[in-house]
Amino acid sequence: MSKLAIQRIKQLSETGAFQHLRHLQRGIEKESLRISPDGMLATTEHPKALGSALTHPKITTDFSEALLELITPVHSSINSVLTELNDIHRYVYSQLDNELMWTASMPCALPEDSKIPVAQFGSSNVAKMKSAYRVGLGNRYGRTMQTISGIHYNFSIPEALWPHLQNLASDDLKVLSAQDFKTESYFHLIRNFRRVSWLLTYLYGSSPAVCKSFLKNQPHNLEELNDGSFYLPYATALRMGDFGYQSNAQNGLQVCYNTIDNYIQTLKHAIITEHPEYKNIGVKEDSQYQQLSSALLQIENEFYSTIRPKRVTESGEIPLGALQQRGVEYIEVRCIDVNPYLPMGIDEDEIRFIDCLMLFCLLDESPKCDEGDMKRIDENFKTVVNFGRKPGLTLKQRQGDVSLQGWGTNLLDGIEAIAQYMDKLHGGDDYSRVCQDQKDKLNNPELTPSAKVLADMGKKQQSYFDFALDLSKQHQQSYIHSPLTGDELDYFATARDLSNQRREEIEQDDTIDFDEYLVNFYQQYHQL
Repeated sequence: MSKLAIQRIKQLSETGAFQHLRHLQRGIEKESLRISPDGMLATTEHPKALGSALTHPKITTDFSEALLELITPVHSSINSVLTELNDIHRYVYSQLDNELMWTASMPCALPEDSKIPVAQFGSSNVAKMKSAYRVGLGNRYGRTMQTISGIHYNFSIPEALWPHLQNLASDDLKVLSAQDFKTESYFHLIRNFRRVSWLLTYLYGSSPAVCKSFLKNQPHNLEELNDGSFYLPYATALRMGDFGYQSNAQNGLQVCYNTIDNYIQTLKHAIITEHPEYKNIGVKEDSQYQQLSSALLQIENEFYSTIRPKRVTESGEIPLGALQQRGVEYIEVRCIDVNPYLPMGIDEDEIRFIDCLMLFCLLDESPKCDEGDMKRIDENFKTVVNFGRKPGLTLKQRQGDVSLQGWGTNLLDGIEAIAQYMDKLHGGDDYSRVCQDQKDKLNNPELTPSAKVLADMGKKQQSYFDFALDLSKQHQQSYIHSPLTGDELDYFATARDLSNQRREEIEQDDTIDFDEYLVNFYQQYHQL
């Protein structure tokens, strides 16, 4: 890999189109559990001062009432997206009383599974669907698994750059419509990202250990680190491991990213085809929904993937329908750990590296995948999740086994070439410096976040719980001591009020009962 990527970035640099790379589009969704001062999962409702979780554009919840999701809109500047994410954190902390936000991906001390509160969104049909879906996740995989936090990174190419990229493409791609070319290019990016996502996990994974309360009596392959913690000595991101965001039932689901039609039809089949294991749960019990359906997937979001093609949906529209009608709009990267050392879980340097990685995946060759490729992709990712820092580790390619360090060095050489051009655009050497930092991590695994977490736990003789709680308290203090201005508080107060007003309007606009709403919703899949 990398020769074509370097050639294409060089070609762009020789034209006026190069300037458009200044305006890469990115947005961040960051999850954090609300916790009590002693580190227990909060059992309080989503704070009313934060507005409606259904309709607030920047503050919502994920699985649990206690699992905050903080969302930035799209930004073309790294500084502006992080400034906005920081402001959202500052506002949330101004409304939390004594509660804290947990600062790591693997969760805090948890109660028994049934006492983890499922998120509530109101009385409208769309709100009921969101909650019923989450009840289904809890019944299928356990609520404990759903308390894991992560960062989702939404990435897209500036509109003005697409015609120039199409001019550089092969003849068969030049004849496509503008939107079809975008869609084809994003799937091209996705295939490459899946091949190399293990590298991002090695470099930035920061969840090598878990609190014992997370596993309770579950069978697992982890080792005891101390009285309060389990771990794997060479793990990078247990969040993405077998007891993290994985599903045994989905193991046989081979989603193909060779074309958008392959992708849509594979997921459609999983959503409309009954699954024996979930049939036994039942859809309703005493008129209460236990899951949305008995299919392998209730909806698209249940498919656990490291990256997704996305398109903003219209009201009531299914995501697959939006993709089929209007093509891919942006990419969502889903395998990023919350870095416990960082107040927002991510910083400028990580974003710089992700942007260069995404450009590399977009510009380089991306052959179609066969079953063998898909198997190797999954095996490589799991290997790095569990054993990424193990000396002499090898990964699988079509040509045979290759060392993680050798493959990683080759990839970083290509990514660094992209970084050098980004430095030309932005001035300075920040992008190249970040790539050199990653090469240092590749050559010395002790520099990775996962190794630092274990080293710091050892130095301080702390459990995972105590280690993360201490950092959570430090971040809390930094936010408490940087309060919002009056105008900033007014902005969030207005957003809160508008979100509540919008939620009430949605509830009043419902004209059918929930059963009928659900039938109409699923009918869209049969029409694909």
